Amino acid sequence: MPAAFPATRLRRLRRTGALRDLVRETTLAPSDLVLPLFVQEGLEGRTPIASMPGVDRHGLASAVQEAGEALALGVPAVILFGIPAEKDADGTGAWDDEGAVQLATRAIKAAHPELLVITDVCLCEYTDHGHCGRLTADGTVDNDASLELLARTAVSHARAGADAVAPSDMMDGRVGALRTALDAEGFSETPIIAYSAKYASAFYGPFREAAGSTPSFGDRKSYQMDPANAEEALREVALDVEEGADMVMVKPAVPYLDVLWRVKQQTRMPLVAYHVGGEYVMIKAAAAAGHMDERTTVLETLTSIRRAGADIVITYYAKDAAQWLQ
Repeated sequence: MPAAFPATRLRRLRRTGALRDLVRETTLAPSDLVLPLFVQEGLEGRTPIASMPGVDRHGLASAVQEAGEALALGVPAVILFGIPAEKDADGTGAWDDEGAVQLATRAIKAAHPELLVITDVCLCEYTDHGHCGRLTADGTVDNDASLELLARTAVSHARAGADAVAPSDMMDGRVGALRTALDAEGFSETPIIAYSAKYASAFYGPFREAAGSTPSFGDRKSYQMDPANAEEALREVALDVEEGADMVMVKPAVPYLDVLWRVKQQTRMPLVAYHVGGEYVMIKAAAAAGHMDERTTVLETLTSIRRAGADIVITYYAKDAAQWLQ
């Protein structure tokens, strides 16, 4: 009989709502979330993204409005992705001081100064070939030549008022290159949120349609990570930390919960998880078909990401989740 007492106590705790909440090991709040925003140069209003129901491309005024709605729900930050009017081989629109991200950063900070604006630093949305860096004559990505362009982009974002920059390109050495360039231009206080363990994932398909960044040839396996590797993720994270990253990220989230856990245990660094477009649309599709309850599934998913070690979750569900949590 005495052996049953612990289990009995557990049942009592589970059945008493207030006590259950007090002993909950993992919490989820709107303040844990970041909302991604796609900002399109020259767009008036907003336009739906076919592959991502409920997500839009935004013009400048619409982006400001969407950011304000997120803030009102308790979401403390947005991350901006730019869609330029024109693309070229080097992605020069990425560091245009009058580009989509730069203009949106200024406008959002002017309207909502308390909202944190994070900017994605990559070239794939801006290059006509869709890869994340400058290409060599034989069509491979030139890692070292791309670093200068990425650093130039980060400085342009910081100049526009970005609270943090987030390099997502996965070029070797880019965190160090960004830190050096930001410091040299007087932005030593601008944090770097590094996409440190970014996998070559099939779950990016909806994002690539949204941002118009699908590679025109080949794939990104030469610079993004093999989904089979976890030890490599720990090495990539360690290198970014050594180069000066202030936060590290794992992307995608749910298929890599084990990686999130291991990164958190090894580094104890502030850890971000990106709940990506493919993960978002899977829930949307299942809910639309009546197979799962959307609210319950989303909150369970985001809580699981937090439980695995993420301090912050970037998710297209940020507004919905914030409403449900309230």
